[in-house]
Amino acid sequence: MEYHLQTPLKKEDIEKLNAGDVVYISGELLTARDEAHARILEMKEKGEKLPFSLEGAVIYHCGPLMQQTESGWKVISAGPTTSGRMSKMTPSLLKAHEVRAIIGKGGMKGIASALENKCVYLAYTGGCAALAAELIKEVNTVYWLDLGMPEAVWVLRVEEFGPLIVGIDSKGKDIFAEVRERAEKVLEKLQK
Repeated sequence: MEYHLQTPLKKEDIEKLNAGDVVYISGELLTARDEAHARILEMKEKGEKLPFSLEGAVIYHCGPLMQQTESGWKVISAGPTTSGRMSKMTPSLLKAHEVRAIIGKGGMKGIASALENKCVYLAYTGGCAALAAELIKEVNTVYWLDLGMPEAVWVLRVEEFGPLIVGIDSKGKDIFAEVRERAEKVLEKLQK
């Protein structure tokens, strides 16, 4: 199935998605990598309020390359980064905030149970940084530039961002885990 979703996402939006479905997102995406995740969790621990909302949000694992112009920021490149690095922080993030979708590449090993009934993981093809940049219509704002350009939280307005593949759905089905399992079985047979 193919779905066209508008942010902020509601729980009902992600409940209808199944692993393998194709999704296009319009609205706002927030980029967040390792350092941003760490700061979000640190602020939660200290009881501090975030300068942006993560309720119904779509987090894009991306370290974009931006150019500052007289009229604001221009996106040069915005491909996905490897999501596995954020796997350990994601369960705590999802307990604290109602993030509804995570976009990245490569999957997130062992994360399906943390996403269950809360969030989906959407895979975007690596190597498509220029295409992703074209789908970003505007940089709304940026937070935490002190972390550096790739680690800052960029709030981006997108139209029909995708195609994204539901790699892990909110029911616990994880395409990445299934592929790993099949590959391990084939490898075992080859080694005999």
